[in-house]
Amino acid sequence: MACVAETDTSNSTSHEAGGVQLVALLWAVAPRVVGVAAAIAVGLTLANLAVAFGAVDYVARFATPLTGPANLPDEVGTAILATTASPTAGYGMLKEYRDAGVLSDRATLVAITINTFFGFVQHIFTFYAPVLLPILGLRLGLMYVGARAAVSLGITAAGVLAGAVVLSEDDVASASDAGVTMPGEDAADESTRETVAGALTKTGGKLKTLVPRLAVVYAAVVFLTETYDVTAFTAAAEPLTSVLGLPGVAVPAVATFAVDTTTGAIFIAPHVPGEFTAGEAVATMLVGGIVSFAVSTFKRSIPFQYGIWGARFGSKVIAVNIAAKVVFISAAIAVLLV
Repeated sequence: MACVAETDTSNSTSHEAGGVQLVALLWAVAPRVVGVAAAIAVGLTLANLAVAFGAVDYVARFATPLTGPANLPDEVGTAILATTASPTAGYGMLKEYRDAGVLSDRATLVAITINTFFGFVQHIFTFYAPVLLPILGLRLGLMYVGARAAVSLGITAAGVLAGAVVLSEDDVASASDAGVTMPGEDAADESTRETVAGALTKTGGKLKTLVPRLAVVYAAVVFLTETYDVTAFTAAAEPLTSVLGLPGVAVPAVATFAVDTTTGAIFIAPHVPGEFTAGEAVATMLVGGIVSFAVSTFKRSIPFQYGIWGARFGSKVIAVNIAAKVVFISAAIAVLLV
């Protein structure tokens, strides 16, 4: 009997410890889940209100040079331009359009690809200008930001070309087409207050599905990153730098840059000029960007994309994003090292 009692006590202690760990894990991911959910809520609400108040037709005119050749409906232009202010809001709007039947999966992937440059523009004001340029100095900083701009612009152009080639009428539908009802279209006869309330209600319904999924995925990622050393993937730095003919100091530079961009920039800046030419330094940082995909995909892309789209379509979005970035960053590295 004493043995049984001891076993029961042990099991009870184990369950209590597990419960404490789970609470701590959920507490750790709560700020990120709340932040992402808030940004998605903004995007979804903007999509609802944009249609209800006719803003889609006005704003979309500025994106027509992109959406027109890509065979995308005008409504997508609003989401593309919204990405400049908030990439998460832009994604939220695209999700709303996909759910409403305006975009097929293939058209959504094209729109996400076109979004790339506009997401980059947002980072100029939030990271590159206030953080990276002071660290790297004006010349090196502008070279790096210019390279990243060229990569992003190239991906956006590729998205437009892909839309022109692969999209047909079966992949898209205008919000005004019969059989497709965009959120907020039934609010034509409502007051402003009723329209806003309706948009918020629709957003709330979406968040009831999204937030639990975000919490689960983020919790899983935090648990795995604390259990396993995902930064071990940066071991790929040495063969890459050797093949490219970069100096030996590029190996720790790439590894540092891959784990944290700001720290990597601080590491590289004192070595230019010196161990690195300016071109070699920018190429090294771009290599760090490629190597970091293993880390950033696991820590950020999977939770974010799975939280918005679910695992199936989210995996497609991640695959397309990584493939496009690897191809165009590799091209930029080749140009720098010629």
